[in-house]
Amino acid sequence: PRRRRRRRRRSAGSPHSESPSSSLARCLPAGRSPALTMARGGRDRLLGLALGLLLALVLAPRALRAKPTVRKERVVRPDSELGERPPEDNQSFQYDHEAFLGKEDSKTFDQLTSEESKERLGKIVDRIDSDGDSFVTTEELKTWIKRVQKRYIYDNVAKVWKDYDRDKDDKISWEEYKQATYGYYLGNPAEFQDTSDHHTFKKMLPRDERRFKAADLDGDQTATREEFTAFLHPEEFEHMKEIVVLETLEDIDKNGDGFVDQDEYIADMFSHEENGPEPDWVLSEREQFNEFRDLNKDGKLDKDEIRHWILPQDYDHAQAEARHLVYESDKDKDEKLTKEEILENWNMFVGSQATNYGEDLTKNHDEL
Repeated sequence: PRRRRRRRRRSAGSPHSESPSSSLARCLPAGRSPALTMARGGRDRLLGLALGLLLALVLAPRALRAKPTVRKERVVRPDSELGERPPEDNQSFQYDHEAFLGKEDSKTFDQLTSEESKERLGKIVDRIDSDGDSFVTTEELKTWIKRVQKRYIYDNVAKVWKDYDRDKDDKISWEEYKQATYGYYLGNPAEFQDTSDHHTFKKMLPRDERRFKAADLDGDQTATREEFTAFLHPEEFEHMKEIVVLETLEDIDKNGDGFVDQDEYIADMFSHEENGPEPDWVLSEREQFNEFRDLNKDGKLDKDEIRHWILPQDYDHAQAEARHLVYESDKDKDEKLTKEEILENWNMFVGSQATNYGEDLTKNHDEL
């Protein structure tokens, strides 16, 4: 079936796909996580947040009277920056460049000459060839693409790390995170008794603690950088997928029966205009629910069906892109690439573009 999907775009300042405290995240300005909002501003930020929540409530009726096309995309793809391949565009190779270099770095590759680009591409090839046999296989190329696409995650964690690592021991304990995020709320609960965010904070705290424990693989109540990355970006880690599913269920399941029925499924992506007709895409989504989401045809989605919906396993974008690059550059058709073959087809990988990214890749980066 042809599925209508709008890719969710995450800015560098928003570390969560469906963030810890996701109900609060929806009330924050785009690109700002609840953790950062609370960690960096104390009382003023919290008061501002309360005003924001109040404003959202005030404006809600007006929004419901507006054109009813509010839609949320729940589908999560681990290769977050790698979307569907557009129609063939072999003149610019833009998709290939973004897949191979990362979206932001590919934009800066216009600074160098072709010779400089090829020189730096050669350094990248040496890093991709992980076993040092002078060939780049599809698997090595896929691994590289996945790492490049994850790089923005590690960059983001690096940016927020100091806000939580208060004792500077290069670890973040649950207490450090809790105090940085909820400290003012916990210390001044009376100020929140009559505001709508009191209930939100009260719900967020145990939810964040549950996610933190899931990310804390050794159970020492302290997160390493990798564990904290899993906490902030659970969709990127296999052992965190159940948390993603559970949080999605909790967000959508308004009647608390442990399932998502069709009306809850639609309500999550569509704010209905009172007595107004549903747009065609909503009717299509109802059909999608009945035909492809509700696998056992019992009229509701359980956790397994939610996982199948939001964490689809039917297509690996990195694998497909790696195969494409190998196919287009493999002159002798031995299903692997030499450095010479890659450099001969350099414009597909990097174009007449480059940046200090090539030099950056010659340095040691644990995340890559």
